[in-house]
Amino acid sequence: MRARLPALVLALMLLLAGCSSGGTRDDGRITLRFQSLAWQEESVEANRQLVAQWNATHPDVRVEYVQGSWDSVHDQLLTAFEGGEAPDIIHDASDDLADFAYGGYLADLKGLLPARLKSDIPQRTWETTTFGDGVYGVPFLQEPRVLIANTTWLRKSGVRIPTPEKPWSWAEFRRITERLSGGGKYGVAWPLKEPVSATLNLSLSAGGRLFHRGPDGKVTVRFGAADRTVPRTIHDQANTDRSASPTTLGSGGSDTLPGFFGGRYAMVPLGFSYRQQIVQQAPKGFDWQVLPAPAGAAGLTQGVSPQTLSIAEDCPHKKEAAEFLGFLLRPRNMVRLALGDWMLPTGTQALEDPALRTTRHGWATGTALAAHLRPAPAQTVRGYPEWKDKVATPALQEYYSGAIGLGELRERLEDDGNLVLARYQR
Repeated sequence: MRARLPALVLALMLLLAGCSSGGTRDDGRITLRFQSLAWQEESVEANRQLVAQWNATHPDVRVEYVQGSWDSVHDQLLTAFEGGEAPDIIHDASDDLADFAYGGYLADLKGLLPARLKSDIPQRTWETTTFGDGVYGVPFLQEPRVLIANTTWLRKSGVRIPTPEKPWSWAEFRRITERLSGGGKYGVAWPLKEPVSATLNLSLSAGGRLFHRGPDGKVTVRFGAADRTVPRTIHDQANTDRSASPTTLGSGGSDTLPGFFGGRYAMVPLGFSYRQQIVQQAPKGFDWQVLPAPAGAAGLTQGVSPQTLSIAEDCPHKKEAAEFLGFLLRPRNMVRLALGDWMLPTGTQALEDPALRTTRHGWATGTALAAHLRPAPAQTVRGYPEWKDKVATPALQEYYSGAIGLGELRERLEDDGNLVLARYQR
């Protein structure tokens, strides 16, 4: 879920967010600019409060909060980096960092971060921000994909309710959605306006990898049998079983909620943070619950691209910026940020907080999935944004709509995709 800001506002933020306007003042006080992409009211408030708390206890190092936007953040940051106006502390997502890390725009954090923070976040999570020999961001929030289900509908149908300990398989999920469908109603509504991330990350549960790195370090696309499980399930639900609504395939997650509340779909696969919208928008008396996504040969494993905090390479006060990150990501603060964004923290101490383990609003189900989260398949692939936009998105959209078959999908992902990636690996 990402909010949009007008281009004029983004342009203004670029001018305000520059590291060059910070630095050391005449009074000796250091000023760091922190560009946050928080946009939900609770999350923005949590970030602002933590910045204020830091400033109250660190008079010699002041942090200025700069409100950014998820909309076109890659292009916005690239412009800022090339213009020498990047913020000192950068909020982004791990799947957006590769080009910036390899391009020399981000500082290597290996020797800067406090030992407590480094040991608290699992090594598998640090892999999402590791490029080559360097670590270029702190992964701090993560969001599994889950099934949001109409509890009343599922109970009446008599289907088995999955748990993290005993989830549905992909084959069972397909059978159940078919059983729940009929009379103009559907067992599932897949919101796949942006299909690539959902497809690749869920495919890890079936053992899919798609991107393969050779001995020479170069990456190629291979669409193997394990990579086909998830896309074939979605395609067959929409085109063969008629258990998935064909009209939502081009929709965003929020677009499916009115139909879900209206009893047209039994389930909607969504990111964990969508629970906030559901709490705010669901009609009185609507009974819903959070279920784990289906499991495959690799169990509940799924890919994630955590939200990250990085330091600009051009920042003249990296040590102080890293100290602020250490403060911002103390366990209790990480819990505040997670609750504000309705996501999961990456820190093991924060994940133990009772507020994140309550059954209310499905928090416990999400927390149970944390151990199964792995780096998204495209995490370290240079050229991934172009591959996604120019090759994978249109190919998957056409496949899910029934316009092309599995063979043509494979050809386009591999043949066209490898041509794109090759340009970044010369």
